[in-house]
Amino acid sequence: MLQGQAMSAPSTNVRSAFHVMAKPAGASCNLACKYCYYLGKESLYPGSRLRMTEEVLQAYIEQLLASQEGPEVSVSWQGGEPTLMGLDFFKRSVELVKKHRRQGQRVAYTIQTNGTRLDDEWCAFFKQHNFLVGLSMDGPPEMHDTYRVDRGGHGSYEQVRRGWEFLQKHEVDTNMLCAVHAGNASHPLAVYRFFRDDLRARFLQFIPVVERLMPETHWPMGESWTESAGGARGLRAQRGDLVSRRSVGSDQFGTFLIGVFEEWVHHDIGTVFVQTFDSALASWCGLPANVCVFQETCGGSLVLEHNGDLYSCDHFVEPGHRLGNILVTPMIELVTSSRQQQFGLDKRDRLPACCRACDVRFACHGECPRNHFPSDAGGGTSDAGEDALNYLCAGYKLFFHHVDRPMRIMADLLRQGRAPAEMMWM
Repeated sequence: MLQGQAMSAPSTNVRSAFHVMAKPAGASCNLACKYCYYLGKESLYPGSRLRMTEEVLQAYIEQLLASQEGPEVSVSWQGGEPTLMGLDFFKRSVELVKKHRRQGQRVAYTIQTNGTRLDDEWCAFFKQHNFLVGLSMDGPPEMHDTYRVDRGGHGSYEQVRRGWEFLQKHEVDTNMLCAVHAGNASHPLAVYRFFRDDLRARFLQFIPVVERLMPETHWPMGESWTESAGGARGLRAQRGDLVSRRSVGSDQFGTFLIGVFEEWVHHDIGTVFVQTFDSALASWCGLPANVCVFQETCGGSLVLEHNGDLYSCDHFVEPGHRLGNILVTPMIELVTSSRQQQFGLDKRDRLPACCRACDVRFACHGECPRNHFPSDAGGGTSDAGEDALNYLCAGYKLFFHHVDRPMRIMADLLRQGRAPAEMMWM
């Protein structure tokens, strides 16, 4: 998903406080990344072509624009791989926005893509309509190709690199989304310097891969729910106390973030923007985090499947979190339903006691509920009515404690009306 977008939490003014990521091709993808949490969602729609119809597209655009009271609305596309819809689909979406937006309403377009299908025509379109593109890439070739493979098992680096070059040629605003996993987590400097020095990327997101497994899906060779001997993919649900061998370790993820931070804080403040660091600085300044996983409550970032089904969250696209269908019930009614509001409040209300008393709760807020599960690999048990400790807790504590002093200094600089980058010369 595109994580650089600010995701708002449930509030009393919920009409202007939600974000929808639409998946026009559902779980369809031309790649078969080994850690992908979404490919198995195709089993929710057996026999479907997994393509958004004109009827659903019109309903999505019209209802989204009508439901937002604020002056700016984000029209967001994700997958699977959304470019499988073809460029004409997105041209039509822009036409519909022009038809339905209110006077003075500004629309920002975002799309998350694996980049393998991009060319001059796609990127000229993105530039023309000021799209913010999220490009998935996991570092240098040998790290990227570890798990980001096509359906034949071949690495995708060269195709993604070509897509990046088209984006740069057309000067398209681009965020790099790097999954952190067993294949790259031990090499924070190599990953960061690759993006900064080789690609000359300036906006980076590092997302931890945590694949939860049930005992019956924990195969001997470390495959997860995305793989089986017969090649079938099952529905991914947020259950299980085991993790795959591809998953990043908790301390390992914290150490990765620290390694990147030390390079960034000495050389790149103000020139390279790392989402986790930006969010942390906001917290040290007493401001809300700009990423849903670090906000006190959640539920303000929903997912629209190709057929109009609306789900509570990108990581909870499963039957128990299907709110309804926008062709049957207006989007705003589903978003403001007591069920969805409770989903968002549960993040805060079900935090274990150790989280509530934690000295870095203000920056973390328990991270994402999907990672709360008891596990020998990181999580812990909890009292009745509480979630388990977050699997990544130890790693986040390492990171937030490590950055406390520099974050305090940068926050003080900002309060004085000075640039945080001045810290590099102190």
